[in-house]
Amino acid sequence: MHLRYLKDLWNDDETRGMDEPELLRYRSNLLGSDLRLTNFGGGNTSAKVTMADPVTGEDVTVLWVKGSGGDLGTIKRDGFATLYLDRLLALKNRYKGVDEEDAMADMYPLCTFNNNPRAASIDTPLHGFLPYKHVDHLHPDWAIALAACANGPEQLKRLEEETGLKLAWLPWKRPGFELGLWLQKADAENPGLDGIILGSHGLFTWGNTSRESYLNTLRVIDGIGQYVMKRVDAKGEALFGGAVGDVREDRERLAVDLLPALRGRIGGVIGHYDARPEVLRFVNSAKLDALAWQGTSCPDHFVRTKVRPMVLRDTSVAGIEAAFAKYRNEYRAYYEENRLPDSPALRNPNPTVVLVPGVGLFSFGKNKTEARITGEFYVNAIHVMEGATALAGELPMQAGIQPELVVDNYVALPLREAFNIEYWSLEEAKLQRMPPEKEMSRKVAVLVGASPGIGHGVAELLLKNGAHLVVTDVNAELAEKTAEEMRAKYGREVVASQAVNITDRESVRRMLDGVVSEYGGLDVLVNIAAVFIAPGPDGKVADELWKRTYEINVVGSAIIAEEARAVVAKQGTKGSFVLVSSANAVVSKKGSVAYDTSKAAVNHLVRELAIEFSPDVRVNAIAPATVVEGSQMFPRDRTISSLQKYDIAFEESESTEDLRAKLANFYAQRTLLKQPVSPAKVAEAIYLLATDRFSLTTGHVVPVDAGLPEAFLR
Repeated sequence: MHLRYLKDLWNDDETRGMDEPELLRYRSNLLGSDLRLTNFGGGNTSAKVTMADPVTGEDVTVLWVKGSGGDLGTIKRDGFATLYLDRLLALKNRYKGVDEEDAMADMYPLCTFNNNPRAASIDTPLHGFLPYKHVDHLHPDWAIALAACANGPEQLKRLEEETGLKLAWLPWKRPGFELGLWLQKADAENPGLDGIILGSHGLFTWGNTSRESYLNTLRVIDGIGQYVMKRVDAKGEALFGGAVGDVREDRERLAVDLLPALRGRIGGVIGHYDARPEVLRFVNSAKLDALAWQGTSCPDHFVRTKVRPMVLRDTSVAGIEAAFAKYRNEYRAYYEENRLPDSPALRNPNPTVVLVPGVGLFSFGKNKTEARITGEFYVNAIHVMEGATALAGELPMQAGIQPELVVDNYVALPLREAFNIEYWSLEEAKLQRMPPEKEMSRKVAVLVGASPGIGHGVAELLLKNGAHLVVTDVNAELAEKTAEEMRAKYGREVVASQAVNITDRESVRRMLDGVVSEYGGLDVLVNIAAVFIAPGPDGKVADELWKRTYEINVVGSAIIAEEARAVVAKQGTKGSFVLVSSANAVVSKKGSVAYDTSKAAVNHLVRELAIEFSPDVRVNAIAPATVVEGSQMFPRDRTISSLQKYDIAFEESESTEDLRAKLANFYAQRTLLKQPVSPAKVAEAIYLLATDRFSLTTGHVVPVDAGLPEAFLR
């Protein structure tokens, strides 16, 4: 069969010399790289490999299968569980029936080959019980569209007539030991199969080699795609009952306004916005409410998207409040109606997906990656609903389907089955194994000032402790350079950059719109941007330079704080803002009058803002003594000028950093602790004020000056 939608990406040059486990890894990465084939973390692959037993030295068959919680697109060799196949098969003799199948998962570690620490997933028997050497289990949108059809079994007959693909149908069954036995039986009773469709779930395909399995998987999925898309294309604009509203021209603006409001009401999440064409077609359709209410069908989808999304038609504050109250009540009712005595406790009753007609899809998660992936899962669900509804009316429904579960041929899982997946004890155990979250996890921070000194230090601490960070600077290239350095260490999706001129309110608003678009809101603001302008040769500061100093150091601080506070207010949450003052704010000396008095103004600005922004936003500052190391305020010429001012000997041949070190050590000798004030120590103080460890501190300026007596408060 000719591939119309998919492409064979296998490269023999790349696979030359690979052993069977490495070929399995290679095949898995190819399949997982295409979201049309499977979603992030979804599906699994396996190979049955002959290996030497580490104890006896005899050849044994080992099942290599994707481990629990892995992702096919990024999996490495160590991401696969390994089990003695004969021991896994022997578990059939221990199996007492479907009521006790969850207990079988406790037996899988006893089948482990070579002490592999990778935990086997609940899908392990689905691979082990099929007789093929290589097996692929994926969640392609086209295949799930067939699997979610009320007339699915009849569709398979017509599919074979049109494409020659021979597939067997298995009704919905939660993944586990019993489903593995069903698969084995279906294969034995239907010789010559190309694959097996699992109702509401996904697709199994196979081959005798890794290459053969890969090609067969592409062939089957592409064939199903040709069959489904022929009907989808024929429906055209009539999909989902046709459009009943227009796409809003101001949807990007409205999305920025909505994201903080939604994020704040859900609580402890990062946001993501999606307005791709198929999303807009769905949210503007006549059958949006009916299909959204049915929820998704594939268990991998609603583990992240919950049993159903929230549809928001009234975007006023009152409308948002009403929609959330309704959703929470319905979710609690769903929990109470389906819970069992041993069910895990009720989780967050708020939605993870919000659909807004005319605007698009909003998704939320504990981090940006999870928020994005949650949205992608629901886009997968939209594609499934496209295919299933496009296949409506041609063939009779299968017997036994509850009519209330069907909308235009699309079949949702019964709520009890959905609940049993969402609140599955094995799923709960997986959640409990997750490592504890870091101190600043789920927080969005904005750092104004991308200096290689304090700016880098603050960025490092925020990211190391779990925050999502937007690095901003008047110099866009510097901001992006800093962000790129941080991405290399902490991941691409947790750091962004924006240009901003804090003295221009519109520039600040544009920057914050970018922050909201990226992560959904804001929790922490750190402003280290400042300017020091030395007096001219006559010892005076020109009027325009006075204005410039105050404009950046004082007015800019006020503008950025006021506009950031507006974002926090939309969320209805708490915030922590940290400004940077200076020991010079309280130390009178010669040669820096404009800078020093501007920092004195910052000290009082902190107190004023703390009062204005209370009780929801804490505003504090740190007041370092002179920071020389890595400071953009100490270019070579100013450093030399200061050395000359204090009669400190130096050589012109010395590096700038060596000159800075001499100056820093001179300043250190004026302190009680005799230590230079380093960017790292300043950054640490800023970080601590930004955290909840100082949750009862606001309106204060904290010295970081190694004990400078002249700066003692008086």
